[in-house]
Amino acid sequence: MKKDYLIEEKPLKALLVFAFPMIIGNLFQQFYTMVDSVVVGRFVSENALAAVGASYSLTNVFISIAIGGGVGASVITSQYFGAKYYEKMKQSVRTALTSFLVLSIFLGIVGLVMSRQIMVWLNTPANILDQASEYLRIYFLGLPFLFMYNIFSAMFNALGRSKVPLFLLIFSSLFNIVLDVVMVCSFDMGIAGVAWATLIAQGISAVFAALIFSREMKSYRVHATGWFVPGEFYGMSKVALPSILQQSTISIGMMLVQSVVNSFGSEALAGFSAGMRIETICVVPMSAMGNVLSSYTAQNIGAKRFDRVKKGYHTGYGIVAVFAVVLCLWLELFYDPLIRMFLGEDGTAVALATGMDYLKFIGWFFVLIGMKMITDGVLRGSGDMKMFTVANMANLGLRVVLAMTLAPRFGIHMVWVAVPIGWLVNYVISFAEYRTGKWRTRNIS
Repeated sequence: MKKDYLIEEKPLKALLVFAFPMIIGNLFQQFYTMVDSVVVGRFVSENALAAVGASYSLTNVFISIAIGGGVGASVITSQYFGAKYYEKMKQSVRTALTSFLVLSIFLGIVGLVMSRQIMVWLNTPANILDQASEYLRIYFLGLPFLFMYNIFSAMFNALGRSKVPLFLLIFSSLFNIVLDVVMVCSFDMGIAGVAWATLIAQGISAVFAALIFSREMKSYRVHATGWFVPGEFYGMSKVALPSILQQSTISIGMMLVQSVVNSFGSEALAGFSAGMRIETICVVPMSAMGNVLSSYTAQNIGAKRFDRVKKGYHTGYGIVAVFAVVLCLWLELFYDPLIRMFLGEDGTAVALATGMDYLKFIGWFFVLIGMKMITDGVLRGSGDMKMFTVANMANLGLRVVLAMTLAPRFGIHMVWVAVPIGWLVNYVISFAEYRTGKWRTRNIS
């Protein structure tokens, strides 16, 4: 398909063609993190699963920073691509790569030094503190690979080449699964085995992504000077920083309430961790549609095709509604085997009940996060970031306040009751901003 299909094809076809590889790729990415938990829970111990879960909310923050930064930076690249400003497109790509490489090295060093202290701050149960800290230290060693892979993926998506990240993710996921089994079951490395497996798989994928993207850039025969352009950095930061905040909202919120979950003990934490792994997979198509709408909006604004933005947004509602119905049915019918997949038949009653209760509840509300994601995607793709930021901060703040104030009094289930409330408030604010039409005035020319 031609490179400018997001501008030329009918919205439904353009969105689905672009979204499908991204959704499959992200599912593979989440699938191998799920396999990490399954392998740990079934072949190491329930405490080991709880240890991975204790660090999961924090590691998801850094994944969200990488994804959000990539998506935000790719908005500028998409607009340049849509407007056929190829020299500026190359400059924005180089600036993004340089900026996030430096950031990832800095965060990796801080994380290595602070791993155990961070777990203490999150009130990690004492019986799993050492395992959680060990997992986190190895994770931070691989942080530059994680960042660079996600930035390259975002840049491929900005150019409409979403199949390339898909193939790399399939390779990385399958390789990671093989390494999980070998390192845990054959080499008996325990929780460290799954951490090293992820680091190695992501590292190889990042190298392959760099080589393929370098070849892609050579096909645009224009010269771009320098690897860091301050003007481009400033422009993409205005989009990337709020985008990082948006992508991180769920993860930061869960990290802040992690101490609440931890206070209920390692058994409840193990069950909640299993439920969260399933929820993360369910959110993939919604998050992907938000990112798709971001690139779609940016390219069409760059090409001054404002009418297509509105049509694409309306089409996005239908797509996420279908996803929401399918996901709800899946969780309501299969919550029991899904949780037992992580904990086995020997899982404690508290762990099993916690995980199942979470899935049975959250399955009814995925339509809210779908509506939120596509609306945020349009605002982000147009560069209309002020109310976008307000909406996501309201989401984060409300979830944290409700969980921290209600869960200690009424039980752990109040942690997940706060989730759809935050999604709804976020959507209402973002939709009100979309209705003002300000996004129509945001463009690069």
